[in-house]
Amino acid sequence: MNAVPSSAARRPIRELPDELISQIAAGEVVERPASVVRELVDNALDAGAARVTVRLLTGGVRLVCVEDDGAGIPREELPSALKRHATSKIASLSDLESVATMGFRGEALAAICSVAELTLLSRTAGDGSAFMLDGRSGELRPAARAVGTTVEVKELFFATPARRKFLKSDATELAHCVDAVRRHALARPDVAFAIWHEGKLVEQWRPATREQRLADVLGADLLEQSVAVDYAAGPIRVRGRAGIPDAARSRADQQFAYVNGRFVRDKVVSHAARSAYEDVLHGQRQPVYALYLEIDPARVDVNVHPTKIEVRFRDSREVHQAVRHAIENALAAPRAAASVPAPRPAAAADDARPAFMQWAQPAINFSASAHRAADLEALWGSVPEPVEGSDRPELVEGPEPVEFSSDTGDWPLGRAIAQLQGVYILAENRQGLVIVDMHAAHERIVYERLKTQMDRDVAAGGTAGGLASQPLLIPATFAATPQEIATAETCATTLQALGLEITPFSPKTLAVRAVPTSLAQGDAMELARSVLAEMAQHDASTVVQRARNELLATMACHGAVRANRKLTVGEMNALLRQMEETERSDQCNHGRPTWRQVSIHDLDKLFLRGR
Repeated sequence: MNAVPSSAARRPIRELPDELISQIAAGEVVERPASVVRELVDNALDAGAARVTVRLLTGGVRLVCVEDDGAGIPREELPSALKRHATSKIASLSDLESVATMGFRGEALAAICSVAELTLLSRTAGDGSAFMLDGRSGELRPAARAVGTTVEVKELFFATPARRKFLKSDATELAHCVDAVRRHALARPDVAFAIWHEGKLVEQWRPATREQRLADVLGADLLEQSVAVDYAAGPIRVRGRAGIPDAARSRADQQFAYVNGRFVRDKVVSHAARSAYEDVLHGQRQPVYALYLEIDPARVDVNVHPTKIEVRFRDSREVHQAVRHAIENALAAPRAAASVPAPRPAAAADDARPAFMQWAQPAINFSASAHRAADLEALWGSVPEPVEGSDRPELVEGPEPVEFSSDTGDWPLGRAIAQLQGVYILAENRQGLVIVDMHAAHERIVYERLKTQMDRDVAAGGTAGGLASQPLLIPATFAATPQEIATAETCATTLQALGLEITPFSPKTLAVRAVPTSLAQGDAMELARSVLAEMAQHDASTVVQRARNELLATMACHGAVRANRKLTVGEMNALLRQMEETERSDQCNHGRPTWRQVSIHDLDKLFLRGR
């Protein structure tokens, strides 16, 4: 049993030595060699560098050297550069509230110098020569160098050996250093970057466009497996690339978010991105994206964490909505419609007219009609009326044969030629063969139509721009935490706009008195808890939308055409045309793909043609 220290053993309050203060600060800023790389590259970019070179030994533990061709540091300012809270980037509180540079705290060089051997070599355009400053001795002497700055950091954590024991293997530390430079490279495609380790070139990125830099850093497949994002909402603009659902990964290691050029890990942005993918991702797969947010610096606080990797937004809800809508809009367009037809190989006349396959079961009615939610199982969808004189296949109401055309037209998903095992539709387009999961495809079509109809109903029946609500005959009460009660009281107006009425029932109990009309049959208490929890940090409307969509997805699943349902060729073609016109039709409601393309080249390889 530990003895309670007596009052005589109490230590007096004393000021800490400057060196110890710096080492404490270094613990916040410098975690590993990659932290040093990040801070020094930040400074190089702030100096206007067009070329940055990083040299490492033993993963950065023995040496981190960052060279740039920026503006340099004047001789008389070199000693000040190593002092704590000395910087050229801010001078007042107003500067701090609208920071536009990567660095601004004035702590990095001082923190690094306290735990490593640091040498600073710099030259400005107005100096006749460069000058070198030894961080330990303070000695300043002339040296040879072109305009720019070189910072050498040797023997990291030599003064704090306990910290050095927490470092991983050289390969692991090198990987972290490369990741740190990669994040800068994605933000600044106009700057050239090179990484050397043990005298060997590890990575090199030349100046390029943003699209090319993304391909150079993350792989050429990224551009092929992603869609462009460009969305503006009020003071926020979101640009970049969002990976298609098929490109999702098991880990969240390809998610890059930047705010005014600064790489950040922000819960608001990551949650918004994830919510945008909820409707199209399968299971727990993680999306791939590189997003660049542009926002007034005065609307974001970057002085939140010593590493500057976290930020705080003045209005997190507007940021959340902007990011979510940006990705949703980018993913909405069917990818089949964006495909570029490839030249079609010549075919023999006998192959141009495949044999007709007769189906015995009655046809599905794809005609347009209005249905209530109770009649969803009878809803099959609608197809635009064929234009007079066009060769668009007409819909059939029975199993009568449909005449085939030898031309696939400009339809991205081609024309139907057969049904396989009552599950898949086989179609021919200019690239080759298209295989469609008919239940998954029709499920998405019905689901999107239900969402559109629901949005129209909300617009017609909502009040003051909010969701229509339905009072509960018996309020649902539940024991609430102090935070839930405070959120319910302070956000009553927002809750009402979401169709929810949550009021205090007792000092420790909340009562749900009304819910959105579309969710009247759901669990009111669970919905209220989810909304209150989400509202504390994010945009709570996503919770209501998610619950609504889950209900509609279930309805759509029951309303979609079932497997083993025999379709006529006209019905199959009608389904293909609807897929080309329906948003997010590349995935079903559960995130599974609805179609796959098998090119002629793939078929030739399968049958060893031309070998």
